[in-house]
Amino acid sequence: MAGLRSLAARLAPLCRSFHSSVAARDFVPIVVDREEGMFERAMDIYSRLLRDRVVMLYGPVHELSSRSIVAQLLFLEADDSEKPIELYINSPGGEVMAGMAIYDTMQFIKCPVHTTVVGRAFSMGSLLLAGGEPGQRRALPNSKIMIHQPLGGAQGSAADVKIAVDELLKTRDELHQLYVKLTGQDLATIEREMDRDKYFKAEDAMRFGLIDQVLDKRPEPPAEPEHTL
Repeated sequence: MAGLRSLAARLAPLCRSFHSSVAARDFVPIVVDREEGMFERAMDIYSRLLRDRVVMLYGPVHELSSRSIVAQLLFLEADDSEKPIELYINSPGGEVMAGMAIYDTMQFIKCPVHTTVVGRAFSMGSLLLAGGEPGQRRALPNSKIMIHQPLGGAQGSAADVKIAVDELLKTRDELHQLYVKLTGQDLATIEREMDRDKYFKAEDAMRFGLIDQVLDKRPEPPAEPEHTL
């Protein structure tokens, strides 16, 4: 019996590792795709969506997610510099500089980036949502958007803490100016609303200028022009 308990104790970590790896694989669905005249092939759902110029920002904004989003935007621009990119956002926010890397790339590339919030766009997620192509910033009906001033902390000598605080205040002011530009609100309004966490329902976010549309159904594609002889 002691031998069985010892064996079970040794196998337990392996079982936990196995179940974790299975859960991780199951988290990303695999789809089977077939192009005309080609064999079927399996690919993860995000790669399949990327072929249709759909980019997903799901989760926190940090170095890894920023690197992935920036790379996808640059790839899609190289593939077709005129066709729009659809960026879907469900994010609690995250690191300011990681978010700014995505935002600046959205403005830098030639193709328009249409943004849609699915669930939540908080903090840096709200800036990326508002930074989409004017007229094409959208929210699904039950989404929430939140804006606030940047968060930070510092430790060390008094001089170093002061440097960090000064930089945080500069970042806050820069973000205020971006929201003024993206929403059309005046600076006093932005400063007041961003002083603490400010949550918006989809309709309220549209009135505030963070988005342009609230969608409950996918828009119909534009009709093909009729050709006459």
